[in-house]
Amino acid sequence: MTTQPRARKQVLQEVNPFEMAQRQFDRVADLIGLNEDARQILRQPLREFRFQIPVRMDDGRLQVFIGYRVQHNDARGPAKGGIRFHKAETLDTIRALAMWMTWKTAVVDIPLGGGKGGVAVDPASLSRRELEALCRGWIDQIWRNIGPRIDVPAPDVGTTPQMMGWMMDEYSKLAGEYTPGVITGKPVEGGGSPGRAEATGFGVVYQIREAMKRLGLDPKQSTASIQGFGNVGQHVALAFTDPDILGGRVVSVSYWDREDRTAYTVTRPEGIDPRELIGITDEFGSIDKREAQRRGYLIEDGMAWLRKEVDVLVPAALEAQITKHTVKLISPKVKILAEGANGPTTPEADRELEARGILVIPDFLCNAGGVVVSYFEGVQNEMNYYWDRKEVLERLDRILTRSFHEVFQVAEEGGFYPRDAAYVLAIDRVVKAMQMRGWI
Repeated sequence: MTTQPRARKQVLQEVNPFEMAQRQFDRVADLIGLNEDARQILRQPLREFRFQIPVRMDDGRLQVFIGYRVQHNDARGPAKGGIRFHKAETLDTIRALAMWMTWKTAVVDIPLGGGKGGVAVDPASLSRRELEALCRGWIDQIWRNIGPRIDVPAPDVGTTPQMMGWMMDEYSKLAGEYTPGVITGKPVEGGGSPGRAEATGFGVVYQIREAMKRLGLDPKQSTASIQGFGNVGQHVALAFTDPDILGGRVVSVSYWDREDRTAYTVTRPEGIDPRELIGITDEFGSIDKREAQRRGYLIEDGMAWLRKEVDVLVPAALEAQITKHTVKLISPKVKILAEGANGPTTPEADRELEARGILVIPDFLCNAGGVVVSYFEGVQNEMNYYWDRKEVLERLDRILTRSFHEVFQVAEEGGFYPRDAAYVLAIDRVVKAMQMRGWI
């Protein structure tokens, strides 16, 4: 990851994520002539929560953390979106992510809205006991405003299935009944869905597969470079190199080194071994640099992933990574940009990518695999009956393949850039739901 955490703050001073999300929305609203009533509702979140979470630390002192939850729109169903634990988290990043979640659930046509939550904290700086106390404290402050029929959180950057398990347990205690459907992304042993861990990364690759068909590329001869080696980046690498899914070659991955607080790129031109690298990566996506070097990997600077002469680039870290400055680093060889992260590309960079003819799979379509399987998890929690991993991933593939072709059909018929086409489809579905409910 290339902009963490101090550098990320510098980027966000230049690129406000919520303003970026609004600009993307405004552009499409103008294109389709969206009425003013709908614009007023959709440009801002319906509800926002900011709260203190006091935690007694291991050394006896009381530390107060700031937590957030934003519910952007719930016209199509309960708000849905992850919880981020990140030192540089702000209300504006949460607002942007909640807005993007509204479009994400709509573009894949599942009956949910958009929300997002977070805490301004570096989770790696906390002990296990402190982390559990923070998770339970987050629920203590917001539990009356979430629930299976209101708002369903999930894991995101800096949070894990175990943390979702603690949160589900805390909510169940406060609600007075076992309520697994309040949180998704839980461990399978605690009501989670098989296939959830790999859903986002595999979903990215399912859509890369479809993009390659459109471009006439041979998957077995394809190459990729990935930014970020957390859950999403790891599973993108696994699926991209899996001969039963794609069978291509990943030449490099970038990551944020928590030891010296610097971004690096790990490269092997003949192709990395994803499982080998995962074996020397911690739970927050930080690779053991010395061990990687010992195994013959080349260690490069944090932006090297973007300069690689590959067919596919996959930003799978944080927002605002490909800007009007960094887009110039992209090789002419690149054919596909698959946005595994939320909001990784700024509007200025979009214009450059469009001019260069790079096929962009927009974020809220490309990385929707996680929310689709989160939806499956909620359905299974309600039924108290669970599918196996194979069935979950087959259902996921069908939904994402259908959604990919729906978006690109809109793009072709309307002459839209793919991101604009995804917005057109998503906004239309949300507006129709608001009209049906009498909001506008």
